[in-house]
Amino acid sequence: MTDTGRPPRARLTGEDHALLLRLLGIPTAGPLETGDTGAVRLWEAGRAYAAAARRFGMSVVRHAAPPGSVTLRDDVPVPVREAAGDPAFLVCQPSLVLRLGPPRLPRGATVMFNVHLDTVAGWWPPSFDGARFRGRGAIDAKGPAVALLAGIRAARAAEPAVGDRVGVLVQAVAGEEGGAMGTFGTRPLVEQGFVGALNVFCEPTGHRYLPRSTAAMTACVRVRGQDAVDDRPEAGHNATVLLGFLGHHVATVLPGRVPGTRVCVAGLHTGERHNKVYGSGRLLLNLAYADRECGRAAEAALRETLREGLAAFRAGALGRPGLARTADDADAITSLQWLKRGLPALGGPTGDHAWAERLLEACGLSRWPADEPAFTCDALWMSGVPDTYTAVFGPGGLDTNRAHAEGEYADLGELDRYADEVARLLVAFARGTPASRPPRPSAVPEVRTVAVPTDDPRPGAR
Repeated sequence: MTDTGRPPRARLTGEDHALLLRLLGIPTAGPLETGDTGAVRLWEAGRAYAAAARRFGMSVVRHAAPPGSVTLRDDVPVPVREAAGDPAFLVCQPSLVLRLGPPRLPRGATVMFNVHLDTVAGWWPPSFDGARFRGRGAIDAKGPAVALLAGIRAARAAEPAVGDRVGVLVQAVAGEEGGAMGTFGTRPLVEQGFVGALNVFCEPTGHRYLPRSTAAMTACVRVRGQDAVDDRPEAGHNATVLLGFLGHHVATVLPGRVPGTRVCVAGLHTGERHNKVYGSGRLLLNLAYADRECGRAAEAALRETLREGLAAFRAGALGRPGLARTADDADAITSLQWLKRGLPALGGPTGDHAWAERLLEACGLSRWPADEPAFTCDALWMSGVPDTYTAVFGPGGLDTNRAHAEGEYADLGELDRYADEVARLLVAFARGTPASRPPRPSAVPEVRTVAVPTDDPRPGAR
């Protein structure tokens, strides 16, 4: 069994509380969320986070915006490719890599943590009442980010091998939210080799480790028809009625058709005025899938479900003059566009991974139930990376802690617990017996060190 040698309990300090409040006070929702490249202050947040890490010996390996080439791949979501047409889009979204330990430590002696500093939109002044932090990003994921540093700091103090024989990498990324799916944040860092034998993605899992991550694809059902005045609705196409019908049809028929997938009927938009019939609009659908095969099956199932929905609409509109033109032209004015698809999913560990599960269990961590659905996060980019084990693991819950919603919060007790779990995990990794150590990797790619910009490169930025 692994010698965890119970280190002193890790706890967030007053400086950690101040750091979290500072990070919560810095708006870091990206342009995909806000539409404004000037409002996001990720450079400032990254510098504050790096300064806190430097105080206990971590170094900055990389703090830079991604190159434009990362948005040119076929699987990059359409909104990302379109937004990247503005050079300011990537410049305002840097990612940060921190390291504790010598730069040439092999992958088998390295633990990597990934946490995102960007948030969804919706900022309000942060607060802390001594027990609960409130603010955008409190649980997703600035609170876990601060607790992570507290855990690493405690592990280093408890076990000299941490930061000596065992290295720690922290990816503090942009581009996790807004539908970017890590394509310009996490993916390039993984491909540059900033990974370990054990890789932990700091997302709310209720302190359970989850060795899976779904991927998601986004479909846009568009209706392009002719508008009409409200006094003569029959003269045009009613996109609102058609898309509303298709949304209901998809929501009731598609779920369950492909095991291993989840369906979210998201936004529907045609117009906002009462005295007009809108002939054009769009319906957004999000489909999460457990592996590429499920993803391909879900694509086919959605196409079939839409065909059935259009046929059902035509049949239901028979004899209704106000909808006759819409029904007659439904097939011609309706189209399906994929805004995002083809991304990998993390289906679970492959190869020799028993050492990692023994390590996690020896630290007292419980596994996410096999029958409980996973969720989508940047851990999907660890799919297929050899000689690694990846788990999603963090405090709180996406639903219970109101992530992405008004009133998002994180309790200090949960953050303290998470810091303690991180510390135990690192100490156990450093002290591991042969049964709980990663196997010798077949090959360890060189981790490239990148020049570290010290300031936000945008003109006039500080």
